[in-house]
Amino acid sequence: MIRIFIADDHGMMREGLKKIIASTGDMRVVGEAMDGQEALEKIESIDCDVLMMDMTMPRIGGLDLIKLIKNRKRLLPILVLSMHNEGNIVTAALKAGASGYLTKDSDPDHLVEAIHKVASGGRYIDPSMVDKLVFESGLTDEKPSHERLSERECQIFLMIVAGKSTGEIAAELFLSAKTVSTHKKRIMEKMNIGNTADLVRYAIEHRLPG
Repeated sequence: MIRIFIADDHGMMREGLKKIIASTGDMRVVGEAMDGQEALEKIESIDCDVLMMDMTMPRIGGLDLIKLIKNRKRLLPILVLSMHNEGNIVTAALKAGASGYLTKDSDPDHLVEAIHKVASGGRYIDPSMVDKLVFESGLTDEKPSHERLSERECQIFLMIVAGKSTGEIAAELFLSAKTVSTHKKRIMEKMNIGNTADLVRYAIEHRLPG
């Protein structure tokens, strides 16, 4: 029986994942968390075979959470299940210590396959992203502007283009409004974009989630 811990800040997502896992017969959910800090605290006392986590969560998330988990439980496989399908984020997650990466719109069969693969010590990448990762890996030196962003900057960028205010982003990520504004300034500098409307236009043109 494969024991799974789920970390995702969306309750409906956790419930959907639990139903898929319950239908398999050889897996069960042994714990869940609604943010990265809670996951970090609970994972210390819960024995599990796979941690399945979202990349974008309040308090602690993304690469920071992956690194912290691997520092504490080096052998625990981490399967990322995220809305982000940008090549730089996928690559960074795998380099940080994740064993697998799936997008949230993946087929349930791929999810089950990924869990089995990482639980047995293997690695797994969403089949829909394999070609994209190959072709983004150095065939050209010219990268889209958003790929120059750090994981945190990309997170805030996507929240901005989703229409969230500085205050809303600060509250959701447990940051100060000043820190969010600083990140926004750096995002615009790195992307050579002068205002929020152009950020939104860029996201639409590049079909980024928002």
